[in-house]
Amino acid sequence: MFTGIVTALGTISKIEDRGDLRAVIACPFDPAQIAIGASIACSGTCLTVVERGGVAGDAWFAVDISAETVSCTVPGRWQVGAKLNLEPALKLGDELGGHIVTGHVDGVGEVQGVCPQGTSKRIGIAVSKELAPYLAAKGSITVDGVSLTVNEIADQSDGTCHFALNIIPHTAEVTTLGALAQGDKVNLEIDVLARYLQRMQSLRG
Repeated sequence: MFTGIVTALGTISKIEDRGDLRAVIACPFDPAQIAIGASIACSGTCLTVVERGGVAGDAWFAVDISAETVSCTVPGRWQVGAKLNLEPALKLGDELGGHIVTGHVDGVGEVQGVCPQGTSKRIGIAVSKELAPYLAAKGSITVDGVSLTVNEIADQSDGTCHFALNIIPHTAEVTTLGALAQGDKVNLEIDVLARYLQRMQSLRG
């Protein structure tokens, strides 16, 4: 379980194909605080630590990425040099600064445009018709592991949906979202509450 509050940026330093992918991710964590078997959200994807090393501030950890995970996340994301938003799993007593996030990617969105709005960036993202019913203005969504608020939605005639959100300067600086450009793909996780409400509504129908 996570909150969508990114604590560090990581970089994939090595990829090895073992049937599943083994990725080594460089990060500024303290390896003594990374437990084998611990969960870390990597740009919105919950992955399990299988190795770790380095020193405090210059650490690394390794994860195995299944073919299923590769197929459900941004194409080409799992390659050497890729930057990842990192968040260790929530501990009891931690501040819930974002919203409840599971680390299960529901789909991939495409950035339609980025424009300045004051000191912030306004980003428009297109989603599939499968995810469209789960979005609502002022609702929560996780974009590449970052908890954000949907500012507005625009339903399209083909059943897909465009939604807009704002990235404040701090978020742009400490996550990968500040570098997003038109055409980029992002991992999306819908609000878990919306998922259950949609399921209940479909059964009633």
